[in-house]
Amino acid sequence: MNYSKDIEKCVEYIEAHIKENITVEEIAAEVGYSVYHFCRVFSLCKEMSVMEYVRSRKLSLASIELFAGKRIIDIALDYGFETQSGFTKAFRKAFGYSPTQYAARMDGFIKGKTLFEIGGFIMNPVIVSKPAFKVAGYGIQTNVAGSMYTKDIASFWSHYEGENLESKMYKILNPPKHGEVGLCIPSSDNGNATYLLGVIVEDYSKVEDDMLTMDVPEAEYAVFTTPPVDTSTDIEQVEFAQVIKSTWKYIFEEWFKDSGYVYDDSKLDFEFYDERCHSRPDTVMEIYVPVKKST
Repeated sequence: MNYSKDIEKCVEYIEAHIKENITVEEIAAEVGYSVYHFCRVFSLCKEMSVMEYVRSRKLSLASIELFAGKRIIDIALDYGFETQSGFTKAFRKAFGYSPTQYAARMDGFIKGKTLFEIGGFIMNPVIVSKPAFKVAGYGIQTNVAGSMYTKDIASFWSHYEGENLESKMYKILNPPKHGEVGLCIPSSDNGNATYLLGVIVEDYSKVEDDMLTMDVPEAEYAVFTTPPVDTSTDIEQVEFAQVIKSTWKYIFEEWFKDSGYVYDDSKLDFEFYDERCHSRPDTVMEIYVPVKKST
């Protein structure tokens, strides 16, 4: 299975139907993925949700047509906006200028290219078999198909970082080992999911009513360690988050295509954070991706 090619196939489909009211279901059907799995892979590879990408491409292509002298109202309707004011508002939010101001300030348009770089760091995963384990912690409901997916998770992490959930989890659950697990659990095939941040526990005897639990099944994983980042300041914390996103992107766009493995979507992937990711000059974390041999 070549996830990079599958995503590009979907991108080609989006480009071909960009002026239509295409849906997530239609795009996922192009590569035969479930909506949930497609949305997860797409957001990890493109670092935005599917519909955010569609909207971004509509606006980018609309910006090109401004230079051809086409009327703003005609461009707006062509790209599926119901009103000129709605289009103008979306355009201003994306580019910082109204369509008229943008056309006056820009001499040309350069089509963006997606580049993948992690500082030349070569990541060779370790393949491990991990027995089933239990996770307990706190979570939020989100939707991987929607534009709020990344914002939901970012908001949750922001809440987490303020001494709040981490200390509370360890105090109440007293896990045998230090380490937080972050996993996304599908709750339906329309993109709805629960994002759970928890710790590994032996049983659920100490779990409180406001906590969530998850039995993670036995699986074979490709375990990736992110490139080291200095997280001694807030600026580097942002860099660490970007390195994590870039690592996910590398896994699906680069590693899978020549690995001899495919993603095992009957299992759960997760991120693991331990003592190595707390304000260190060599901060790293691990990404566990469930895999099975390709046939």
